[in-house]
Amino acid sequence: MARGHRSQIKRERNAVKDERPSAKLSYARIPVQKACFVLDSIRGKDVTTALAILEYSPRYASSVIEKLLKSAIANAENNNGMSAEHLYIEECYAGSAPIMKRIQPRARGSAYRIEKRMSHITIILNEK
Repeated sequence: MARGHRSQIKRERNAVKDERPSAKLSYARIPVQKACFVLDSIRGKDVTTALAILEYSPRYASSVIEKLLKSAIANAENNNGMSAEHLYIEECYAGSAPIMKRIQPRARGSAYRIEKRMSHITIILNEK
C-alpha cells in the first residue's frame, strides 16, 4: 500500500521544490464559488489578457484576484528572473477556508445562523 513510513513519504514529497512562480492569498473574505467564477475566466490565458479581463470584470473578487496576479508577476520577475510578456497562468484555484459563524435574531427568540465563507486563492504562473 504505502512505500514507507509516513515521515519518509513526507520528506520525499517536501524535497521536490516547485520552481514555478506563484502567489497565494489566505483567508480571503470571498466564498469559493464566487472566486471560481473569476478564476475560470482567466485560467490558461497570458498575463496581459488576464489583467485586462480582471480590470473590466464587475465582480468584487476580480479586484482581489488582480492584486494577487500582480504579486505573482512580481515574484516571477524578481525571484525567478522571468519576463512578464512570456508568462501565462498555468494553474489558479480556490480552496475553502474556515467559516465565520454569525447569528441573526429571528421571531419568538429563535436565531438563524449566518455563515460568512472564506477562501484560500492560489495562482501559479509559467513561461511559454
